[in-house]
Amino acid sequence: MGPRASTIWYVDIPDPAAVLRDRPAPDADAARALASRLYPETVAVPLQSGTLADSAAPAGRQVFIGSYPGVTVVCEPTLAVNRPSLIDESWTSRLESEHTYLVCAEDTTPWGAFACWERGELRRSFSATSAFIHENIGLPLVWEREFWGGEHPAERPIDVLPDPQTLPFDPGEFADAANLHWLGFRHSTPAAANATGVADVALCGFTLYAAGTEPVAPPAEPEHRGLRGWWRRRAG
Repeated sequence: MGPRASTIWYVDIPDPAAVLRDRPAPDADAARALASRLYPETVAVPLQSGTLADSAAPAGRQVFIGSYPGVTVVCEPTLAVNRPSLIDESWTSRLESEHTYLVCAEDTTPWGAFACWERGELRRSFSATSAFIHENIGLPLVWEREFWGGEHPAERPIDVLPDPQTLPFDPGEFADAANLHWLGFRHSTPAAANATGVADVALCGFTLYAAGTEPVAPPAEPEHRGLRGWWRRRAG
């Protein structure tokens, strides 16, 4: 199935969770302008809108963007990398946001990754499978303590001996906890009955084409031709 989430968030307000709780409609014009800014050598052709429930990890040349007051999210497949600290600097500096959050996870394998930057400077980055840490940069954040302390053990078959290096938690759940701490919702089951869920976060979708290869809409039929056809039908 591939990534469950491949997202980067740009936050310039103290409480992004409050904005998302209001289930705002995304700003389509701002989303399209951002797509052109992030992918200057392409043409962004609008797709049908989606939500994080079905568009958090788009495939191919698709990208989904949600632009809200003080909060912007970009869902892009190439963000799901083993070492978040090495993503292109343009992702963390181009928007000059106060906070930038990366959250990625997979469904098919126990892998998860998250990272945060402050004004473009990396503060924390973690990426791991259940038994191998790809990256662990920066001091652990306060909310991580209960995971490292074994309070969220991963579910494993009782008849399978774990690898001696197995982490005391599921890395995908770990990444989801980062998302909950920073943005107030989970990609998995909502934290509470009335909490924000992935289906509540609306996005604008685009397909990216190399300039000159984008589909061309057929020309609109002139209105007077339709009127002549109507007159002929009446006359007959």
